[in-house]
Amino acid sequence: MMLQISSAMNPMHNAHMFQVRRTSFRCQTSPLNPSTKPSPPPPASTDSTRLHMANLDKLLQKQPPPITQFEQQPPKPPQNKTDNEKKSKNIVEGLSLARLWPEMKATEEMSPRHLNRLQRLLSKTAEYSPRNVLGSRWREYHGSKDWKGLLDPLDENLRREVVRYGEFVQAAYHSFHSDPAMSTEEPPMPRRVLSPDRSYKVTKSLYATSSIGLPKWVDDVAPDLGWMTQRSSWIGYVAVCDDRREIARMGRRDIVISLRGTATCLEWAENMMAQLTDMTPKSDDDDNSASAQEKPKVECGFLSLYKTQGAHVPSLAKSVIEEVKRLMEEYKGETLSITVTGHSLGAALALLVADEISTCGADVPPVAVISFGGPRVGNKAFKDRLAAQNVKVLRVVNSQDVITRVPGMFVSEEVEQKLKNSKIGEMVENMGLAYTHVGVELRVDTKMSPYLKPDADMACCHDLEAYLHLVDGYLASNCPFRANAKRSLARLMQDQTSNMKKLYTSKAKSLTVNLAKQGSFSNA
Repeated sequence: MMLQISSAMNPMHNAHMFQVRRTSFRCQTSPLNPSTKPSPPPPASTDSTRLHMANLDKLLQKQPPPITQFEQQPPKPPQNKTDNEKKSKNIVEGLSLARLWPEMKATEEMSPRHLNRLQRLLSKTAEYSPRNVLGSRWREYHGSKDWKGLLDPLDENLRREVVRYGEFVQAAYHSFHSDPAMSTEEPPMPRRVLSPDRSYKVTKSLYATSSIGLPKWVDDVAPDLGWMTQRSSWIGYVAVCDDRREIARMGRRDIVISLRGTATCLEWAENMMAQLTDMTPKSDDDDNSASAQEKPKVECGFLSLYKTQGAHVPSLAKSVIEEVKRLMEEYKGETLSITVTGHSLGAALALLVADEISTCGADVPPVAVISFGGPRVGNKAFKDRLAAQNVKVLRVVNSQDVITRVPGMFVSEEVEQKLKNSKIGEMVENMGLAYTHVGVELRVDTKMSPYLKPDADMACCHDLEAYLHLVDGYLASNCPFRANAKRSLARLMQDQTSNMKKLYTSKAKSLTVNLAKQGSFSNA
């Protein structure tokens, strides 16, 4: 009796009985339905297996679309393999399964052959990288530890924050160029700024005024310059986070000061005034015996744009300090942070703004500067002053951008470092006449992008969108461009067509991408 039960409970023991019954089963003609025809006998099991393997071979011979990181399915748990499965595995291993599940390198994935990826980057709408909760680590991402351990390799949360602050500067550019002219007879009207982050509200417009003017003959020679010759211009804005969910994500309420780069003729003229000047006016009480290196000095033109008052607008220094104090009083008792961000000229002015904000009150929130393509601003004493005031600075620098090497010794980074280490460099620094960069550096390179030409021109290497493109693709100093970079190429393709690799521009044309419409989708 026990043997019979054991035999019934073991399906493999009676497998031959089921096989015999299956093969012996036939659909007979029914006497009630004479139209029913007997079904043909099924093919043998070996023939069926060969047929399935032949179909699988044909399937694998076709080139499947590349499987991206987000399309890959999680691996299935291992299962017990029977003898038939082991035999099938030996046959399948002989096929080219690498085509079906390719482990693609970053350079291969970014190749022009993968048109579907290029089309997605060119035609997709705004797509953001995931914003993780910063929480208790927000001070670290804000520079409390000088971003140690976060830059190489670049932390994914820091990458998203850096790109986000760069988009605040893009909004400043967009707002200015949408209406650059200012009246010389009346105060400016309130300006509407389209913030890239809806969780922030703009609270103040900022203006910069040049202390110099163009000769009158310029109007006679070129009367159509218009706003290019105006002394006062809109240069940026102050915004504050006003969304509870974003405040909870960031771990504090953030105040942003965003400053654009050079736009008018007089701003360019101020940039050329490269001599160093004292940050504070000299007085009779000054110690004449003090050495030059003990006095913080900055470029004359930058300080002029920061301190000069316009006919109908206050100076940049006065307006930004008043607004920061007002916001500090309004949100008194909350955890606050102040982030100053800018590009080119805006990066230089951001350091002057941060310097004054850090000493404008007793309980000033943590102050950090996120700059893109910024020039040198002051001497070593100015650098030490910012460090003493606990101002944290993160400079995003493109190795191919010459603007980041001026003013000062206009040589390559390697030659400059050798000169600084020599006796000549020490003598120039001790005299307080040498320009010095401030803060921590995040260095990117145009050559690392698979889309941009390695010999892209100076305008492209200094372009803000090119900076954000490079930051979005940056992994580490010894790694290729990030394969799963999300930032859209639409604006870069539109503004820097001549600096894009021809393979990509030709593929973009073959994909019939409307770059004019996609230009609005610059955020990614």
